[in-house]
Amino acid sequence: MRAILFGGGLSLLISLLGTRYAIRFFTRQGFGQPIRDDGPTTHHVKRGTPTMGGAVIVLATVIGYLAAKLITGQWPSASAMLLLFLLVGLGGVGFLDDFLKVSRQHNLGLRSRAKMIGQTVVAVVFGFLALSPALEDERGWTPASHHLSFIRDYERFTLPTIVAILLIWVIVTGASNAVNLADGLDGLATGASILVFAAYTLVNIWQNSQSCALEAGPKCYEVRDPLDLAVIAAALTGACFGFLWWNASPAQIMMGDTGSLALGGAMAGFAIMTRTELLLLIIGGLFVVITLSVMIQVSVFKVSRASGLFRSIFKVQPGHRVFRMTPLHHHFEMLGWEQVTIVIRFWIVTGLAVATGLGIFYAEWVAGVG
Repeated sequence: MRAILFGGGLSLLISLLGTRYAIRFFTRQGFGQPIRDDGPTTHHVKRGTPTMGGAVIVLATVIGYLAAKLITGQWPSASAMLLLFLLVGLGGVGFLDDFLKVSRQHNLGLRSRAKMIGQTVVAVVFGFLALSPALEDERGWTPASHHLSFIRDYERFTLPTIVAILLIWVIVTGASNAVNLADGLDGLATGASILVFAAYTLVNIWQNSQSCALEAGPKCYEVRDPLDLAVIAAALTGACFGFLWWNASPAQIMMGDTGSLALGGAMAGFAIMTRTELLLLIIGGLFVVITLSVMIQVSVFKVSRASGLFRSIFKVQPGHRVFRMTPLHHHFEMLGWEQVTIVIRFWIVTGLAVATGLGIFYAEWVAGVG
């Protein structure tokens, strides 16, 4: 438990102080954020704001975690190292995307195919290692499992390794892109991520106290290294807290794809290694809704242009748009909502989603024990 406190506290301090110096450094280097011309006009004032601040979150998390392990005299676990690989690997893909944007001073960085290839490589390597028998502990547990999970694994169905890796790829790329889509207003993705990582800190602490490694039972958790995962979750929570000080409206720095892809990948990693994959859809409900808004907008727009039957059934014109603009937060901007109002209300929605997810998680255990 000391490692959790050290990890969270050190990461917060490193992020809080480090972001200040990152703002100065990126400003001197001219690493300002390009703004999409077709976006809300209120965003034009943000042009030139330093970006790639997510690098500070990643570094603060890694340093905070390793320092906590050093202070407590413990070795990093395989699960923790895999999660850090996911965090740093996807952060690297995002950093390359951000660097191309600022160097070209254009809102387009990596092509979508190139970005997906980078995400795929990281996700597949993570999945292969997380399922590898070489990383089994003395109980035969690997960091990830060959089962689909909600609160715990559905053990009736064992997935072939290739299918399990494909599932991991879907979760990792889906979560990283979802956080990337949500990163459109000052502090929105950062604040929502704090709540999600705080939730996974609690989940991991609970799974550690009820681990089958301590006492076997019908509802114990067969999760490898939950306490070490809690240290990283706490470190991520602290790092995001420190960054939010500078990222809150009006933002002095943006996390960019460096941060959003890394944070989304970390969420996916926690869901996979805590055996709560489908529960992430509830805990990260805000990111799911924002992603669905984009999918609905694009699908309806394309179908309404291509299908006369669709237009006649739903009484819409070709190129119909469900929302004024996507992702969803831009729709509310176009309706006249203030950015701060949108961010705070979306944080509230995230808090409700997290509370619901944690409630379901705990209620399942209580019902099972009773």
